[in-house]
Amino acid sequence: MEFDDDTARAIEALRRERGLGLSEAVNELVRRGLLDPQTRPPFRQRTAPLEIGIDVSSVADALEVLDGATAS
Repeated sequence: MEFDDDTARAIEALRRERGLGLSEAVNELVRRGLLDPQTRPPFRQRTAPLEIGIDVSSVADALEVLDGATAS
């Protein structure tokens, strides 16, 4: 089994810290990931005013405006 560099570092750190074997350390890290989903902040979609001057609530209308602007 191959691990990414960051994962390998976490495994080695845990092995040194707690004197675990490879399988024990991997299992411990997997369990942490499965059992503690609250450590990540909830996803928040960020928005910002675009100030583009056209209504983009209708994709078809927005494309018509944009295509008309380039065709002129």
